[in-house]
Amino acid sequence: MTLVAPGATAATGIGPVLGLVSVPLLGSASDQWRGRYGRRRPFIWVLSLGVLLSLFLIPRAGWLAGLLCTDTRPLELALLILGVGLLDFCGQVCFTPLEALLSDLFRDPDHCRQAFSVYAFMISLGGCLGYLLPAIDWDASVLAPYLGTQEECLFGLLTLIFLICMAATLFVTEEVALGTAEPVDALPAPLGPPRCCLSRVHLALRNLGGLLPRLHQLCCRVPHTLRRLFVAELCSWMAFMTFTLFYTDFVGEGLYQGVPRAEPGTEARKHYDEGVRMGSLGLFLQCTISLLFSLIMDRLVQRFGTRSVYLASVVAFPVAAGATCLSRSLVVVTASAALTGFTFSTLQILPYTLASLYHREKQVFLPKYRGDDGGGTSEDSLLPSFPPGPKAGFPFPNGHMGAGVDLLPAPPTLCGASACDVSMRVVVGESDTRAVPGRGICLDLAILDSAFLLSQVAPSLLMGSIVQLSQSVTAYMVSAAGLGLVAIYFATQVVFDKSDLAKYSV
Repeated sequence: MTLVAPGATAATGIGPVLGLVSVPLLGSASDQWRGRYGRRRPFIWVLSLGVLLSLFLIPRAGWLAGLLCTDTRPLELALLILGVGLLDFCGQVCFTPLEALLSDLFRDPDHCRQAFSVYAFMISLGGCLGYLLPAIDWDASVLAPYLGTQEECLFGLLTLIFLICMAATLFVTEEVALGTAEPVDALPAPLGPPRCCLSRVHLALRNLGGLLPRLHQLCCRVPHTLRRLFVAELCSWMAFMTFTLFYTDFVGEGLYQGVPRAEPGTEARKHYDEGVRMGSLGLFLQCTISLLFSLIMDRLVQRFGTRSVYLASVVAFPVAAGATCLSRSLVVVTASAALTGFTFSTLQILPYTLASLYHREKQVFLPKYRGDDGGGTSEDSLLPSFPPGPKAGFPFPNGHMGAGVDLLPAPPTLCGASACDVSMRVVVGESDTRAVPGRGICLDLAILDSAFLLSQVAPSLLMGSIVQLSQSVTAYMVSAAGLGLVAIYFATQVVFDKSDLAKYSV
């Protein structure tokens, strides 16, 4: 990773920092949202609009600045920072409702794991494209006369790919809503669209002062099983991100003996740039291996079990990072970077399927958090029983057409029982003396996503000082290996099945 200016470093940190604050709130709001388009897709669409806006803004920052003022440099820089921050924030936060949508649609544990395997496959495929597309000379391509410069062609293609992927969510049928059953007393009757939106906006504005207490409540009252999974995730992601964020810098300075601050054209700078290119190849292979493991993850779990596969992936990481520290062979270092793709794939699949398992068997894994004050009132009791799905040709309550009884999922046992139909007043903090909802799946997935976001912030703040003290970029890989060893311990404390509950006294 090349050294960047302080302003650019600050810009890349905007998204993760904002995400740490907003992801738990967004997850809670999604669990409790009531609308004709479901609980997840409205949030996905709003965040996707932010991504599209950033893809338009970044390559055209100079042009927009020229339209607005004569001294374009300060405004261009501000627009670039805004675009990068918006892209980072919306892109990363959008993963949470997407993961919750998968968990809603695929309730059976095996199907849920397969869905998250496809999800990890697509993320890895996106990573491969992310390394390949910038390497193409788009100025010499047939698209240049239509799309413009290298940057405009690249961002134009990214926008097209993103629009196609986002359009796919229009055809996703979310979980069956409350059907024809009458709302229970604890739930207010639905409001009409204009009045509903105005009421929600009014309540949200009136309770902005309660966001921090609400955030504290959401994040601190985490079930013990999920807390163990979160800590293991945090350590694993911190190790992985420390390796990934600084790997190209390590190869450029450590293996190729280059100098990033050297003048362009000098031998020291050429060595560094060549090392960065080889480091990028290692990260491309990392995404490729992750893609392959995503394809076979379901078979691995069926053959060896979730615990064995998860622990093997966590153990493999410090082995790979340790080999990178000790070897000066480019082949060994590149192969080690590729091996970390196994860990990357696992961290995108198994923790989320475990969280889905916890919610599927809430009475077992989340016994203290299934009621309003821990007194045993189940979250399921707040909702009426789910009627059978509609027959072919008849719409769901949210407007989608039924495709036949045989094609519909079974009545919700994993996420259908989350608090999707609770008044918006709970989201924004208005007190309600009636029933208080239990935890929804999107909130707990948001907690896990917070581990990923925090793993990007912490290394960026700490690793610079560590490298300065050690005077060696090898400290990047040593730190990654050390964090990987810590992650092994916490991975052994994760609750994988019911037998672990008694062993860990959860």
